[in-house]
Amino acid sequence: MNLTALQVELLKWQHFVREQKTQHIILFEGVDAAGKSGAIKRFMEHMNPRYARVVALDKPTEQEKAQWYWQRYIQQFPKAGEICFFDRSWYNRAGVEPVMEFCTKAQTIHFIRECNELEPVFRRAGIRLTKFFFKITKEEQAKRFHSRQTSPLKVGKMSAVDLVSQSKWEQYEKAYNLMLRDTHDWIVINSNDKAKARIAAMQYVLLNNEYLGKDMSVIGQIDPNILWSHDEEETDHR
Repeated sequence: MNLTALQVELLKWQHFVREQKTQHIILFEGVDAAGKSGAIKRFMEHMNPRYARVVALDKPTEQEKAQWYWQRYIQQFPKAGEICFFDRSWYNRAGVEPVMEFCTKAQTIHFIRECNELEPVFRRAGIRLTKFFFKITKEEQAKRFHSRQTSPLKVGKMSAVDLVSQSKWEQYEKAYNLMLRDTHDWIVINSNDKAKARIAAMQYVLLNNEYLGKDMSVIGQIDPNILWSHDEEETDHR
C-alpha cells in the first residue's frame, strides 16, 4: 500500500470538506506510545494547515479545573470546512485520569454517562466524529519507551505519566476495556506495526467519507487483522 497515494486522496477529501463546509473530528486514543502522534503526523503531512489542525491539550489549568469538564474541548471543535485531529481527547477522564488518580471513580462514571448523551448531540449539530483507539502489547510499549529514552530525537517524548505506564499496565488495560465497552463507535487499530496502523486509519477515513474523485483502487481494502469496529466485536461475542 502506497502511503503517498493515500495522502493524495486525503488532499482530495480535504478540498471537498472545504467546499462543502463540513466539520470533522478525528480522535486518537490509546495507551502511551501506541503511535497516535505519528499517525496524526502522516495525516497532516501534506494537508493545508489553514483548514486542518491538531488539538493536543496540556493538563488543565486551575481555572479549567473549575469549569465544566467539556468546556476546554468544545472550544476546540472545528469550524465549517475544517478537520481537527485530537491527539488524546476528553477520554482522558476514562483512561489516564482514573488510573493516575487525577479524578474520582464517580467523576469517571458521570463522564461516561455524559459521553453517551453528548456525542449524539455533537453529531446532530453536524460534527462528523471518528474515534480511533490504538492498541499495542505491553512488550511493544516497553520497546518504544526504550527507544524514546535512548534516541536524542525522542528524548522530549517521555512524560511523567509515560514513566509509570508499564507498572500500571493492568490498570490501564482495565480502564480502557471499560471505556470501549461503555461508550460507542470505537474503531480499534492494532498498532504493533506502526506503518500498517497508519495505512489502516487513513483507509478507514477515506472509505467512510464521500469526496469527488475518490479512487477506490488506491484506497484498497482494510486488513481486518489491523482495524475493526469494537461495536461489531461486541456484537459477535453476544
